[in-house]
Parts: sequence; structure tokens; C-alpha cells
Amino acid sequence: MRAIKQKIEPLQFTHPTLQFYPLFSLSPQFSRISDHVKRVTAFSNSGLCETSPVRPPNTMADSFNLPLRPILDHNDRPDTLPVEIAQINSQWGSFRDVNEEVLRKKIAEEKDKNGIDEEQSEDATDLDSTERVEQLYKRRADITQFAMQAHMETLFALDFVSLLLSKQLPRQAETSMSAFLKQVAPLGSLNAEAVNPPPKPESTVKDISAVSRGWRIQNFNGAANKLLQAASRLETEVTSETRYWNEVLAVKDKGWKVSRLPRERQALGVQFGFLEATPVFRDRGLASLRRAEDGSLLLDKGLVPSKPRFVRVRVLQSGRLSGCSQSTNPTFSGEETIEGRILQARDTVFEEELFHELFREAKAIAGFGVTTRQNLIQIPASEDLEILLDLVDVDRNHLEPDHGTSKEGNSIAEGLAHTIRILLAYAHRQHLQRRTLLPPPLTPKKRTIPEHQLLRPALAYVQHMSHTQWLQSLLRDIFGVLQSAHISPPAYTANIFSTAQGTASQVPTVEALIESFLTPFESNFKGKLSTPRGSFSISVSTNLSLPPYGTSFDVSFEMPTHPDLKSPGSLSQREEVEAAVTHLLLLDVVFAISSDESPRKQPESKDSGAWEATYPQHGELLLSSDPLNRKKMKIKLSRHELSLEAYTVRCFNGTGLGKKEDPIESESRTWKSSNTSQSLMDHVREITPHKQ
Repeated sequence: MRAIKQKIEPLQFTHPTLQFYPLFSLSPQFSRISDHVKRVTAFSNSGLCETSPVRPPNTMADSFNLPLRPILDHNDRPDTLPVEIAQINSQWGSFRDVNEEVLRKKIAEEKDKNGIDEEQSEDATDLDSTERVEQLYKRRADITQFAMQAHMETLFALDFVSLLLSKQLPRQAETSMSAFLKQVAPLGSLNAEAVNPPPKPESTVKDISAVSRGWRIQNFNGAANKLLQAASRLETEVTSETRYWNEVLAVKDKGWKVSRLPRERQALGVQFGFLEATPVFRDRGLASLRRAEDGSLLLDKGLVPSKPRFVRVRVLQSGRLSGCSQSTNPTFSGEETIEGRILQARDTVFEEELFHELFREAKAIAGFGVTTRQNLIQIPASEDLEILLDLVDVDRNHLEPDHGTSKEGNSIAEGLAHTIRILLAYAHRQHLQRRTLLPPPLTPKKRTIPEHQLLRPALAYVQHMSHTQWLQSLLRDIFGVLQSAHISPPAYTANIFSTAQGTASQVPTVEALIESFLTPFESNFKGKLSTPRGSFSISVSTNLSLPPYGTSFDVSFEMPTHPDLKSPGSLSQREEVEAAVTHLLLLDVVFAISSDESPRKQPESKDSGAWEATYPQHGELLLSSDPLNRKKMKIKLSRHELSLEAYTVRCFNGTGLGKKEDPIESESRTWKSSNTSQSLMDHVREITPHKQ
């Protein structure tokens, strides 16, 4: 307040109606308040405040309450030993100066002081308690009155200063003015001016002028420097922005979709993923286009891995690695263009979605022997063929050794890798077509998303190819054995993957080809036999999408000479098919032997007999020349050899049942595919007896 008074004294105030109060006589009042507070505190500590309250008729005490007892700060923590030693040193000095005499003298002084205090307390207790209570309330009223007076004088000073400042800062000063002052005095009605300032010496004026000029020059230089820095920064910013937007336009001209980010409207993003993918990978297909310090474009891929990854296909033949697929994506390097990074991010997201869908489908077809691990899918394609699928980095795949692989295994691995990728793209297109159709009616049941058919068609193709190759190998071996015996094998035609040829339809050619690939695979083998009007047909069908799962062989034949024989029908095991085909061709060989008439055309074999097929299903023929001792022939056919055994039997009731009578005369002959000696028919003619 004294500082305010010293600043205001040289000022002249002019206002027609404003009256001022004595504002600067507050220090005596505050000193008197402090004296009364000390006295009241002493009375309150003596215990007189706990008596019944006697409230004097004082309205000011009702409106203003003041606590009488001070707040005591109790220290719960005892002082540590170092602190106590420091206190003893500061109070008594060194321990060497402390002796018994000094301590006794200090104790005597304390007793004398306590005696004086006791006498004063005894004098104070002599006063009447009623007088003390009255004196307490009187001094309390005095404290309240002085406090209220100080409060009012402070408010008057605040109003005065606020009104004085309202000339220059009306809004700020209005916040600290009282409501009464706002009503009686308008804002800015009080002003202060210097009256007759003392003259300044010329040296001071020159110094002030020089300092002012220096400050102005320094401010101008600072402003110029800031403007130059702002200009250079603006030029750099314009260059960076120009480069950034040029690269953004280049990305858009390449065909990529550029839009604002849904959760960050101030940033741009590029859509490199597939909108028809599952929601998890569809959301990951959007990356923000950030700007670097130099203005170059940065692709913030978010959850996309920094290294490119792909689904690797490996083929194991008899437990040995025979083929492995390779990635077509180049290894990522920091010098790639923004388009290359976008392509790498797109391919990586596609490969991760592909492996995710393969993993889902592998769990659904676990009944086919497919097993899954953390990052590996094992598929038993055939008896000696196993396929492994895993998600690896491109760099890791380059480190894998290539020795031990074969061309056939690599072609199977590459074909399977391309197949599953084409099927996933086809699934995306089918999802787009379903979204364009009318939505199905709402149902309380939640519709489940079926697994994409990626593994099943590819696995069915591999299995069907394996079964057809096995059947072709079986017919090739059996026909080779028949050719070694100089027997003309039946001609047959093979129509491999007949369903893949398809028919004309309205869908595009690519979709028609894939749809034919998703249908069950079929292959047909048809041929004619040596038996008149005889024919056979073998149909191989593979289906892993609908029951019955697996591959089935439908074997059927027509043999009018054996009307009691029926076709075996649908078979599922290779052993059954091999037995049916071998038995069918055995019947054809038996018929060829029984229908051979070349021995009868010779003049010396006029009375010679002919071989009669008694039990053709067992490959047994009987010579009808001797009614009692007949010669019997037994033929066995397999994919590796053709064996013939002839021996003499005793006839019972005109049949060839009996036991061997002349085992020495038993003759046997074997033909294999590598043996091209005497033909079967010539050997039959040789073992056929002739009558002279």
C-alpha cells in the first residue's frame, strides 16, 4: 500500500461527483488486530473458552467468525540421532564444554523461570471467571471490527485502482470492480496525468534517444531476419508440398485408389488391398501416405510386415524333398519406388489372407489326414506324395537349398501355388457378385461364412491325377505282358479330365474354366475286347467337396459269352480295381485260346480236340480229345507276368475235376513284359496232342 501511495501522490485526479475515503491508514489497524489476536490466543489456551458461551449483543460477530486457537502441527516422526546431536551442538556447544556444573546451573535457571511463571498463573487464576469471559468476547469483537474495517478499506483501494485502470484497460478492470462502483461511476471516468514533471538533463535525453534508436535498429534487424527465415522456410515447404503432391498424383495415375483416411480426415491414404477380402484383411489394405521432411512420399503400412512374405509350397516324394515353389516378388530394398512398395504391401496382405484361408480350410478337412501346426499345413496327397504349405519371408526362401529337387516336383509345386492363388481371386469375385444381388431375408440365426474352396479342388486334382496315372500304368503293364505273349491287347481310349473341357456357357472363359475346376473330376477309359461284342469301361471320379468324399472307380464290362458275370460296379480301393481289370483281361485271354481254330485246319490234326473253357473265371481250360484222361490248362494273369500251366487229369462225369495223375508231364511257361520269346498261341498249339 505504501508503494501505491507513493505512485499516486504526484498524480492529479479530477471528477465532479466522486468522493474519496482515507485509503492509506491501514497499517495501524493491522498492528492492533495482531495484538488482539495474541491476547485472545492466550485466553483460549487457559481453558476459558470451554465454558458456556455468553454471546454479547454484537451483530458483527454473527456475520464474521474468526478461529481463536492456532493449528498445531504435530510431528509424528521422532528426530533421528544425527538431528538430535546437531541440535545439542547448536544449543550447548561441543560435548567437551558440557560438564556437571554447567548442567546444574542450567537446571537452577529453569526452576527459577518456572517459579515466576507459576506465580503469574496463580495471579491470573485470581480473576473472576465471568470477567475473563466478558474480556474474551470484548477482545474478540475488537478483532472482528478491525478485520472488517481493514477488509472494507482494501475493497475501496481495489475499486480505486480498478477505476483508474479502466481508462486504458476497461474490460480487465471491470472484472475487479464492485457493483456499487459500476453504478455510480462509468468506466474511464478517472484518469491520471503527470503534473509538472521535473526537467531531464541533456545527457539523459541523448542516452534515451541513443538507446531508443538502438532498440529500434535491433528490432528491425530481428524482424528482417525472421522474415528471411520465414521466406526460406516457406520456399522449402512449397518445394516439399509440390514434390509430395506430384508423387500422390503419380500414384493415382497408376490406377490406385487414393482417398482420405476414415479416422484421420486430414491425411490421405491409398487402397492397395482387396475390398472383397475378409474384414480383417480388408481393413489392413488401406495405408496412409505420409510426407517426409524432403517432401518424398512415405507409405505407412501399419500392420503389414516390413518384409515381403509369401505362401511356399513344397512337395515331398517318398519323404524326400522333390519340389519347391518360388516367389515372383523381388526382395525389398530401400531404393524402390513408391509403387513398388505399394505392390509389395498388396502382395504381402494377399499372401497372409491366402494362408489364413488355407489354415481355416485345413481344419475343416482334417478328416482327410490334413494336419496343421503353428505355421505349417501338411497334406497327404497320395501314398508317396505329401504337400507342405507355410508362410515364410522371401529372403528366407532364397536361402533354402535347391539340390535334390526334380523338374516334375517343381512343376507340381508351382502349379499348386498358382492354383490356390487363382482360387482365392475367384472367391473374391464371387463375393462381389453376391453383394450385387438382393440380400437374403433376415433370420435370427447368424449366417456363418463358409471356408473358401482352395485346398479341396487342388487336392482333388492331385489325387485324381495320381489315380489316373496309376490306372494308366496298370493297363500299360498288363498290355505289355500280353504283347510279350504276342496277344493283341484290346484297344482303348482314355479321356483324362473330361469335366475340365466344359461346354459353352454365358460366363466368361476364365470363370467357366475355374467352375469346371471346382466340379468333381472325371476320367473315362473305354475299350473293346477280343470277345465278340465285348467291351469294358472304367470311370474315375474324384470329389472332395461333397459326400461321398474321395476317388471312386466305376468298372463295367459287357461279355455276351459269359452272361452270368456281372460288372463289379463302384470300387474305392486300387487293389479291387486291379483285381477286376486283371480278371476281365484273363477272361478275354481264355476266350482267345478257346476260340483258336488254327490246329484244326492242319491235315494231321483232323481228329485233334479243342480247348474248352470249363472255369473261365479261374482261367481253367480242358482239352476234349480223351474222354477219360484229359489235359488241363490253367492260366494266371497279373500286371507283371502271364503264366500257363498244363497237366493231365482224370475226368469224372465228363468234367475236368480230379487230381494230377502224371505230374511229370506238367508243363509251365511264363511271359513277362521284358520277354519276347515264343507266343502264347504257338505254345498252346505245341502242348495240344494230335491223333495220327
